[in-house]
Amino acid sequence: MATGRVPTTANSPLTAKGDLFGYSTAPARLAVGNNGESLVADSSTSTGLRYNANFAAGKNVIINGDFGIWQRGTTGTNLAQGVYLADRYTSVLGTGGATVTWSRQAFTAGTAPVAGYEGIFFSRTSATSATGSTFMGLGTRIENVQTFANQTATFSFWAKADTARTATMQIVQNFGSGGSAEVSVTNPTFSITTSWARYSFNVTFPTIAGKTVGTGSYIQPYVYYNAGQITGSATLDTWGWQLEAGSVATAFQTATGTIQGELAACQRYYYRAVADTAYGSVAPYAVAASSSGFISMIQPPATMRVSPTSIDFSALAFVNYADTLYAASSLTLPANNNKQVILVSGSMTGATAGHAGRLTGNNNVAAYLGFSAEL
Repeated sequence: MATGRVPTTANSPLTAKGDLFGYSTAPARLAVGNNGESLVADSSTSTGLRYNANFAAGKNVIINGDFGIWQRGTTGTNLAQGVYLADRYTSVLGTGGATVTWSRQAFTAGTAPVAGYEGIFFSRTSATSATGSTFMGLGTRIENVQTFANQTATFSFWAKADTARTATMQIVQNFGSGGSAEVSVTNPTFSITTSWARYSFNVTFPTIAGKTVGTGSYIQPYVYYNAGQITGSATLDTWGWQLEAGSVATAFQTATGTIQGELAACQRYYYRAVADTAYGSVAPYAVAASSSGFISMIQPPATMRVSPTSIDFSALAFVNYADTLYAASSLTLPANNNKQVILVSGSMTGATAGHAGRLTGNNNVAAYLGFSAEL
């Protein structure tokens, strides 16, 4: 008489740690799933069960982990240390006489390195004439040094190189302006190959008890070639950055789970308006305050982290109601907050005070205006 117990004889379908016993018309083995997967019901399978990857939004605290957002442009050469290019990522760079280029690259359709998430772009850092003192790579800042403090987390990413190399991963706790000294949490080296592979590191973050947390604190993972790890020509490709709670690297997912959500999350720290056409608008409201200057107000699409601390711009002009164009070669931030930004220009010539207008491209499709509230 059947007892309903899982068979314990040599005929048992269970053959490995984590296997489950299922039953349809005959006993069936459900092999253990991958780390971090969830067990779900599925009537189409022989066991009525299957493992499903964890794609939950919010588990990944790294914004733009799929390198889909590049508001500042898609390439830069010999950028200074700590300069942003791909949104939320800063350069790790000491040229040592080399030429180092950081650029956005596109996956050939169907060749992204992971099933279940079709990546579009990845980051490439490449060097020519590298010397023993050249180092290069990138890092990303995650707001609030309290993130994962006194916890175990897992940092994972995909990477490949031009040839088999040694690379370095590092994570630091930075306590911000007026805070305690920066702490290096982990700093291992690892081997990287010429094929896309996922690399995963368990990270035990120390407690911040007794530390002083200043303004603009963050944690920051880095991936880079350190001094002495490359010479001559070298390439570091990477994609799919994820930092999550726990000791298991689960299926990759962006921080928000949507394209628009990821853009809005990036715009909390940096926003750029681009003309797109020769005289396209970058700020819809402006007024000439004098013959030589105007005032403009812009409302960023997302509430920024703090009031913008700097601006960057190119090829802009004030256009009045009669479509008269006045080149704008200087802009300042006299007063602003994290929801609206006031701009002042004192570089025009011949305008009429009180004339209303807008800020546009100065016959340049690449004209732009950007605001930074970065950490």
